[in-house]
Amino acid sequence: MTADLANGVESTVDSGIAVLVIGSGQRRNALPGRGWTAIEEAVTALGADPDTRVIVVHGRGGTFCSGSDLTEWAGATAEFVEDSFARMESAFRAVERCPVPVVAAITGAAAGAGCQLALACDLRLAADTARIGMPIARHGILASPAFAARLSTLAGPGLARELLYTGRLLDGRAAAAAGLVNRCCPDTALDAEVDRLASAIAGQPRPAVLAAKRAVSATLAPVRAATGHSPDPAVSMPEFHAAMAAFGAGDRPDERFR
Repeated sequence: MTADLANGVESTVDSGIAVLVIGSGQRRNALPGRGWTAIEEAVTALGADPDTRVIVVHGRGGTFCSGSDLTEWAGATAEFVEDSFARMESAFRAVERCPVPVVAAITGAAAGAGCQLALACDLRLAADTARIGMPIARHGILASPAFAARLSTLAGPGLARELLYTGRLLDGRAAAAAGLVNRCCPDTALDAEVDRLASAIAGQPRPAVLAAKRAVSATLAPVRAATGHSPDPAVSMPEFHAAMAAFGAGDRPDERFR
């Protein structure tokens, strides 16, 4: 077992299946900047281990990840905020570049950066009651081309626009119907379904699975290259600071989506 509990990351490997548990279990597993870096480092290390055949990402305490820890951004400078978003994107890219398949097991919320983490994974299984989407506009966060591309690639530009424009969250069934997740199942059956999928992947010849991931990744490479860097800022600072001040004062609209 490898643990970086200070940054909310713990991993174990058994029979080729690596399980990566993220978050502290508090604030619906909203992650600080260093938590995203810890995910990047853990995924990179697990992917480089020849014993790893598949990685499964779980959120601690019954929820996947509600995004970044907004308390870290109270009064933050533009430079600090930009660094935070760079850390997030590095984590997502590490998942996409990981040589072995990465599976997201989604319970509770997968919102904002948590949604992007799930979309960066190769496969996504969700509980019926999971809530998935990008409620970032109300915080003054500007959707990057990479954010939009991950949504559009799976669900098409129409739904990507709706989710980004409105902040609407989809439950597990709606997300499966839209193609954002591979399938959903009752909450009580999710762990067993994830175990079956991971075991099926781990049971295949490792070189063949790695080649399959490379092949699919090659088809996505043009979009990823085109959206890999944005010259635009991550947030609109006046609206962002106003949203953070409201959040600090207890106005927390995200609570509606529990």
